[in-house]
Amino acid sequence: MTTKTLRDVQQEIDVLIKEEWQSNYWTPLSSLARLTEEVGELAREINHRYGEKPKKASEGEGSIAAEMGDILFILASLANSTGVDLDAAYEEVMKKYQSRDARRWK
Repeated sequence: MTTKTLRDVQQEIDVLIKEEWQSNYWTPLSSLARLTEEVGELAREINHRYGEKPKKASEGEGSIAAEMGDILFILASLANSTGVDLDAAYEEVMKKYQSRDARRWK
């Protein structure tokens, strides 16, 4: 298994949407709605597994990892459609957390 950067993920999704599906990205607002939906599905899985709301016997077992994967896909799609480089965004946010919160954890 090869390690992928966020840029690799974005490029792979770009090829899938544009070349394999021969489609366009959803509008940013539609992507945000889809991202919100996926985050809700993740919240539901975590609540069932670790919270106080167990699933009904008739409901199938979900996957936290699968929901996180869905979130990553939609987030990378949204980044592509709005011109955001997730690798650069990640580097910037890590600098912020490392400098702002450096003393908080000591």
